[in-house]
Amino acid sequence: MTRKYFGTDGIRGRVGIAPITPDFVMRLGYAAGKVLAQAESATVKPTVLIGKDTRVSGYMLEAALEAGFAAAGVDVMLAGPMPTPAIAYLTRALRLSGGVVISASHNPFDDNGIKFFSEHGTKLDDRVEAAIEAALEQPMFCVTSDKLGKAKRLDDAPGRYIEFCKSTFPNDLDLRGMTIVVDTAHGAAYHIASHVFHELGAEVISIGNQPNGFNINAGFGATAPQALALAVLSNGADVGVALDGDADRLIMVDAAGRIYNGDELLYIMVKDRLKTGVVNGVVGTLMTNMALEVAFHQMGLEFARAKVGDRYVLELLKERGWNLGGEGSGHLLCLDKHTTGDGIVSALQVLSALSRSGQSLSEITADISLYPQTLINLKVAAGFNWQEQAEVVAEKRAVEAELGESGRVLLRASGTEPLIRVMVEAKTTELAESMARRIADKISLKIG
Repeated sequence: MTRKYFGTDGIRGRVGIAPITPDFVMRLGYAAGKVLAQAESATVKPTVLIGKDTRVSGYMLEAALEAGFAAAGVDVMLAGPMPTPAIAYLTRALRLSGGVVISASHNPFDDNGIKFFSEHGTKLDDRVEAAIEAALEQPMFCVTSDKLGKAKRLDDAPGRYIEFCKSTFPNDLDLRGMTIVVDTAHGAAYHIASHVFHELGAEVISIGNQPNGFNINAGFGATAPQALALAVLSNGADVGVALDGDADRLIMVDAAGRIYNGDELLYIMVKDRLKTGVVNGVVGTLMTNMALEVAFHQMGLEFARAKVGDRYVLELLKERGWNLGGEGSGHLLCLDKHTTGDGIVSALQVLSALSRSGQSLSEITADISLYPQTLINLKVAAGFNWQEQAEVVAEKRAVEAELGESGRVLLRASGTEPLIRVMVEAKTTELAESMARRIADKISLKIG
């Protein structure tokens, strides 16, 4: 499907610049409401759940969405600031018609976005997104007054979600004796994550939990884990947990301040599951480190790569009938625990592996060493296609030939930002950096 508005993770952009404007978001709510209304039976009035992160623009966009849904005759439940995976869970648990999250995830506060979940708590498939985009091209009307949608607050949303997260942790284990630093990036899980770990027995130290509308992801969270590493060291904690602004990503830190990315955490989860159950296969992405592919094959597991983006990991997991997958960025999927990526639930799976094994993060990952990987992000104009640049293509092929089977090269356009990402894996950090820089320099010449 050729998307006009939807990217790999909903619709996202700078607030006040199309499409993240109040008028567009109201029309988006109306269009989504019309699609939902068509899917429901004539006797059932659709109801959607709206959650948001802690960006100041969330108030404005929430009001616009609510107006659009009401005009389409759809009732709304407002959850307030809640993690993205919480809205997925609550939509399913409350048997609602759909869920909406107002968030730009790991982006800075002056960005925002809208993403949708189906009644099953899964991301919308291409067919539904296409239907919403088609409805956006039609004039906006309003149902008659007797059919207008109404809105109400879902006051117990945090408590419901906390209990759900705890339910994904083994009943025969707890976190007593463990000190955990929890960094919520001044984001949507600021009032939730610490309670989950504390109620399972851990001593919890919270950082990045004072949102003011402007500080989401700023120097804290999964995209800036150095703050967590310092807090773990200064407090003598056993482990650190970092979430991003909407709490669907996870990065962890050990007692020595070493940072563990999504690839390493996925490895821990898979390794633990092999001891306690069945793992039919694992899904990564084009960016997943080669070391995981090698390790999983040595374990006798099938490994498949999806396009970058957790929606594509999810699609491939469903296609293969598997449960475990993820990205190095910290999007991790355990489909036997939740329908979507969830930073808190993923952290609990890693912590249960540590508890069950009696090992630390460093000990449980001692048998795997990631290939050095260099990633360079280059800002480009909309529509820039590196594959149309002969010199860039030639340089990529030359680097691949030099690396042979001891490394990988990946060039791709970001699905959420105007960026070209250049990634190189090699046997040494120096080689990866030099090879990536060679290709990036060719692209820089083309974009000025």
